[in-house]
Amino acid sequence: MPSGPPLFTWTPRAVVFDCDGLLMDTESCWTVAEAELFARRGLRFGDEQKALLVGASVPAGAEAMAGAFGEPGTGPAIAVELLAMVTDVITDTAEPMPGAYALVEQVARAVPIAVASNSPRVLMDAALRRGGFGDAFPVSVAADEVEQPKPAPDLYRRACEALGVATEHALAFEDSMTGLRSARAAGLRLVGVPTLRHEEFPADHVVASLLDEELRAWIRRWPR
Repeated sequence: MPSGPPLFTWTPRAVVFDCDGLLMDTESCWTVAEAELFARRGLRFGDEQKALLVGASVPAGAEAMAGAFGEPGTGPAIAVELLAMVTDVITDTAEPMPGAYALVEQVARAVPIAVASNSPRVLMDAALRRGGFGDAFPVSVAADEVEQPKPAPDLYRRACEALGVATEHALAFEDSMTGLRSARAAGLRLVGVPTLRHEEFPADHVVASLLDEELRAWIRRWPR
């Protein structure tokens, strides 16, 4: 019997990756744009404000910001401003998370893979191209291509459907509570690599980074 957490006694038939904060170090890019929008209004942007936005879709994040700004009804305008700013920052500065590209290659040799992002298509594609993942995923689903983004299950269900795998046979990789709730609602098992280290993250297994050797050893045991 393989050693390690209970998850490591199981083998998925497909894997679905989140993008922002999981494959690509884009949370810092989002933070730059978000902090600028707060600063323009003379407001502080700290951990409490960031926690409201991690993993959120652009519309949901913009509505949260409108509430924080005391500007009801301005969510759509804030979303346009935020999307333009963060696209520029990601295109110019975003980098892959440590170990991300090697892990994706390792997993793809064993099972079908997809990426399911809570960003709109234009932003997801920009991030993946910037990180060298442009041709890595035969299946990709963006937030503006489903009825409801994360934390609803739509993104994960759509990705698994495109891969031809039932959700209970698939594994998700996520960094945010929003993404965790989405994967859980869709019925996937979950490896967590939390962006906010201080919060409880009830995944099936949690690692500090995609370089985790126990995680990599488990994947090496998957049948090819």
